[in-house]
Amino acid sequence: MATTIAPYSRAARKHLSAADPVLARIIAEVGPCRIANRPERFAALARAIIFQQLAGSAARAIYNRVVALYPGKPFPTPRQVLETPDELLRKAGLSAKKALYIKDLARHIEDGLLNFHRFPKMADEEIIADLTRVKGIGRWTAEMFLMFNLGRPDVLPVGDLGFRNAVKRAYRMRKPPKPRQIEKLAEKWRPYRSAAVWYFWQSYAIVLPEAPKDSSRVTRKPKS
Repeated sequence: MATTIAPYSRAARKHLSAADPVLARIIAEVGPCRIANRPERFAALARAIIFQQLAGSAARAIYNRVVALYPGKPFPTPRQVLETPDELLRKAGLSAKKALYIKDLARHIEDGLLNFHRFPKMADEEIIADLTRVKGIGRWTAEMFLMFNLGRPDVLPVGDLGFRNAVKRAYRMRKPPKPRQIEKLAEKWRPYRSAAVWYFWQSYAIVLPEAPKDSSRVTRKPKS
């Protein structure tokens, strides 16, 4: 399934350029907003778990070995993962903890505790609460899923250090802003805070999770 660009991108660029002169300068340099909108659900969350705390090349190698366990599939189904012996997942390179996390995710989906079909009717915080009940999925991973897989336009990951450092540099602050400072600053970015965050990442030359290749510049290690 191909990556597309979030449908709100053009409106977000116009709004943010008018709302914040600092962002307007960044937008003029970066150009059109190309924030990714990917259709994956289970695969995206499982991939995030695999990539946690690993360098990009090592994580990709393990990810590819896991996928290779299921010939002819771009990614296994939750049921297939649950039916896979732990030792096979371990041989593919997953730690015991990550194998447990991915199976916990698959079990939540199979048991209906995590139902992606309900997400369109749920608020962002409700989805985050649902996702973080799964072992190995923290708030940051849930926020990235909202931004890049559900296309939510107003997500503000205040715990993301790369974003905070980019804000620090753009606003010429002495130290990275605290979450409350960012929340106050970001009020004028509503209802397109996801796009604002994307622009700050771009200004700091940070590769985005699951972003189109032409918006990538350096490697960024995913975290939970």
